[in-house]
Amino acid sequence: MRSKLEGVSYISLQNSRFAEICPYISEQQSAPLEHIPKRYTSEGENITPPLEWSGLPPLTQQLALICHDPDAPLPHGFTHWVIYGIPPSVSQLAEVGGSKFTEGINSSDKLGYTGPEPPVGHGRHHYYFWLYALDKALDLKPGLNREQLLDAIADHVIEQARLVGIYER
Repeated sequence: MRSKLEGVSYISLQNSRFAEICPYISEQQSAPLEHIPKRYTSEGENITPPLEWSGLPPLTQQLALICHDPDAPLPHGFTHWVIYGIPPSVSQLAEVGGSKFTEGINSSDKLGYTGPEPPVGHGRHHYYFWLYALDKALDLKPGLNREQLLDAIADHVIEQARLVGIYER
């Protein structure tokens, strides 16, 4: 059985302000993590950060994106953003740029993005922005949470990329 990843180059996911939020991290490269600017947090303007990507596998039919904080003092961490139904022709999301696609429920039980707001004194939290390239355009209803989306796309992920930013209060 052939792996879906054979012959596929890695997706490059980066912040369009070139490490203002966080640097691209790949298997080949490791860079120091950058602090997420306050404007993208719940203490600031609470707007989505700009993201851009390139190098999608040729068979990509759709994209999904999740922002998750595994350091949150909750059993499954805290999900800040769930967005899916992104066509492969899209190569970036501008600030406040996700609402034209299908949005899921974050851990605040709201649709869309909610910025980082770790507990005061809890230390540095890591925010993982995961971009998933899918081999099929899925017709998923709005309002899926992170676990529901991951279950729905599990058999269709052909590549993934991540960005990691940090924030603490």
